[in-house]
Amino acid sequence: MAIVTIGIDLAKNVFAVHGINEAGKPVLVKPTVARGKLLELIASLPPCTIGMEACSGAHHWARLFMTHGHTVRLMAPKFVAPYRLSGKQGKNDAADAAAICEAVQRPHMRFVPIKTVEQQGQLCIHRVRQGFIEQRTATINRIRGLLSEFGIVLPLKAATIRREAMAHLEDLPGWANTVIGDLLNEVSHLDKHVEQYDQHIEQIAKEDSRTQQLMRLPGVGPTTATAILAMIGNGHEFKCGRQFAAWLGLVPGQYSSGGKARLGHITKAGDSYMRSLLVLGARAVLNSAKNKSDSTSRWAVALAERRGYWRAIVAIAAKNARMAWASLTLGERFAMPA
Repeated sequence: MAIVTIGIDLAKNVFAVHGINEAGKPVLVKPTVARGKLLELIASLPPCTIGMEACSGAHHWARLFMTHGHTVRLMAPKFVAPYRLSGKQGKNDAADAAAICEAVQRPHMRFVPIKTVEQQGQLCIHRVRQGFIEQRTATINRIRGLLSEFGIVLPLKAATIRREAMAHLEDLPGWANTVIGDLLNEVSHLDKHVEQYDQHIEQIAKEDSRTQQLMRLPGVGPTTATAILAMIGNGHEFKCGRQFAAWLGLVPGQYSSGGKARLGHITKAGDSYMRSLLVLGARAVLNSAKNKSDSTSRWAVALAERRGYWRAIVAIAAKNARMAWASLTLGERFAMPA
């Protein structure tokens, strides 16, 4: 019988392939496939379902396999691990490929949206921008730590560190003056990089009508809107907006048993960058809600008074995630507030 499902364990140079037929019997078991031979092997097979773990290069391979008529499904590695037959085969590439082949057949398996080249390019902008921000934060903290060695103890606020470091620069002895001056110059260069990438994001936002639609949500600006669009596209991999919020880790974890429901903290699953953008936007919404009288602001203020500040923040972020999914999925049929 023909191959119907294939599991591929991705790597840098050597891949493992495991294919089964309609009866579930392995008919294509190749523990070692060279990188240059993988596409040739898959292209020679009839159209089937291919499962892979979402990792480096997974979206690239998925797009290549789809051009040859295959149906590709990407899964988070943590969802594949339970299907590994560790008691029989142990942990190796062949066992991982067999586990992927088994996991992709599950009817309730959750899959990762396959990104286009444009989406990955836009995500590159976000990743590099965030990297510059982290470098800037690390450099400012380094300045603060070095100044404390000379008795200059500064608060954590970045603007204060910049100002005070520049003011004390001439008072620093010898090489300390050189080091702090170089670090301040590095901070200025990183500021320019971040500003430049902010302009790139604004340009991306202006060129896409779906991004403009997302930016009508309260607390969603160009950075958040372009990140959502680059990450999930049209959002068709999710059945509802709450599933998207759960994918981002904005819903409470359940510890229910014996008919008693127990809800804990939010799971913090998924992409931390996307979740942090929604949370920062939610903070802006709640902080400005006290001076507004619209329904969303009244709901946010009442929720904060009833459940506390941070629970209200998470609720607003989860609501924005659900509305963002609805906007991308329903398009013009979804009426969002101006």
